[in-house]
Amino acid sequence: MSETTIGEAGEFGLIARITEALPRCAACLVGPGDDTAVVATASGSVLATIDVLVEGIHFRRDWSSATDVGRKAAAASLADVAAMGGVATSLLVGFAAPGDLPVTWALECTAGLTAEAARVGACVVGGDVVASPVITLSVTALGDLQGRSPVLRSGARAGDVLAVAGRLGWSAAGLAVLSGGFRSPSALVEAHRIPDPPYSAGPMAADAGATAMIDVSDGLIADARHLAEASGVAVVIDTSDWVSPEPIAVAASAFGVDPREWMLTGGEDHALLATFPAGAAIPAAFRIIGSVLASQEPGVIVDGLRMEDTGGHVHFNGARRE
Repeated sequence: MSETTIGEAGEFGLIARITEALPRCAACLVGPGDDTAVVATASGSVLATIDVLVEGIHFRRDWSSATDVGRKAAAASLADVAAMGGVATSLLVGFAAPGDLPVTWALECTAGLTAEAARVGACVVGGDVVASPVITLSVTALGDLQGRSPVLRSGARAGDVLAVAGRLGWSAAGLAVLSGGFRSPSALVEAHRIPDPPYSAGPMAADAGATAMIDVSDGLIADARHLAEASGVAVVIDTSDWVSPEPIAVAASAFGVDPREWMLTGGEDHALLATFPAGAAIPAAFRIIGSVLASQEPGVIVDGLRMEDTGGHVHFNGARRE
């Protein structure tokens, strides 16, 4: 017996199937069914962010299950909330898909969204569905600062230390493995399918006095540059004592690449990059990887070389020594 497709279920039939299985969380005062959801916030202000994932660009169905895609889509937005020092309360999901997609795929994707949201105590409170030639997920995350001040990208100051929480290069290495037609090391493949952001580290960093913070979604160098330019400083990264995690070292050896290439330029791990005043009690989730310098030319310096672009080995070719 063939599966029911989205086209056969219809817009409202699909919505009914999705919403009947959604759990509620404490912050959700009014859930799906009205024109908007009503979400409680303790601090009186709301963090709001959005990320969009498109099939063929951000995920492939032959590489990732529907549940994987849902978790990845949720993680991208949830990590942004953490990077402000906040805690996510709820998700709004825009779902676009072709009519011949099985309803079960949409339901499994929803299960992934709710599972990832549950990691931070959030839930899916509403959304919309439309027809589209390709699957597209637009996830809006709402969050609460719980009395904290937001940690912006623009607060880094000369003399601060630079630290990171979470994994670097795992997703990029996993993408290289999958693109090469392999499925091992499996830890890298899973890291590409489902990121593991250090959500709790964001509020911890804010409580510890972090001066600036950013979600590493585009790659360490790329996002460090965003922070540097917003703050008007030079961000210095020192890789001299970096030890490559075993799965990355194994894959790098197989592909003949420097593992630092993935760790410096790979995106979608959603690590948190933060700056702290010198002498601050940095949370244990973070490890120091550099410092912040005053500079008339904001940017990123890696091992004494100013990065002129965000590529792999190319950025070393376009670098100049400070």
